[in-house]
Amino acid sequence: MAYPQELLSNDEEIVLDLRPHWWAILPAILVLTGAIVLGIIVLVVFDGDWSWLRIPVGVLILVALVWFAQQYTKWTTTNFVVTNERVISRHGVVAKSGIEIPLDRINTVHFKQSLFERLIGAGDLSIESASEGGQQSFSNVRKPNLVQQEIYRMIEGFESRRLNRMGEAVAASQGPGAPPAPTESIPDQIAKLDQLRQQGVLSEAEFQAKKTDLLRRM
Repeated sequence: MAYPQELLSNDEEIVLDLRPHWWAILPAILVLTGAIVLGIIVLVVFDGDWSWLRIPVGVLILVALVWFAQQYTKWTTTNFVVTNERVISRHGVVAKSGIEIPLDRINTVHFKQSLFERLIGAGDLSIESASEGGQQSFSNVRKPNLVQQEIYRMIEGFESRRLNRMGEAVAASQGPGAPPAPTESIPDQIAKLDQLRQQGVLSEAEFQAKKTDLLRRM
């Protein structure tokens, strides 16, 4: 089930909309398959005095089917979404629950894969943010290394758009006939950026990215 477009804000675009990796529902598939195979064997091979086995095996198949239906429904209604403004995790059929992390609050993104998970393209993702939740972990993410790169790419784009808006706002406040602002030294620019970080206008990630860019120009 795709993430609903009506839940997006103005100018927000979905970059990734992922379900959990198929590895998440593989145990339920195997259990259901094993129960069905066992049921066929009992139905074909066992007869007469062993016919009573059909009842518990039938119950086993029913339980496996119900569990598979639950896991499949959970799998199809779970979304891990990356937009150009935030990261969203959402799950549930009737009662929905989830978490949203704005890109400007994200500090670092980590991924972890075992050797087997690398072979099948699955893994875990951890996002450290300045929000109340602190660190959030997501399991069975498809290709977590590529998701990590995409999140960082969206953060860079978000920071660039934000700085451009700030520059446009400053230019607009000065008026069309205002003389160009004098060029400040790089240490002065870093000091002003630090003040904006302390005031909460810039996140730590935005401050560090802009500081690194300015230091490269020295």
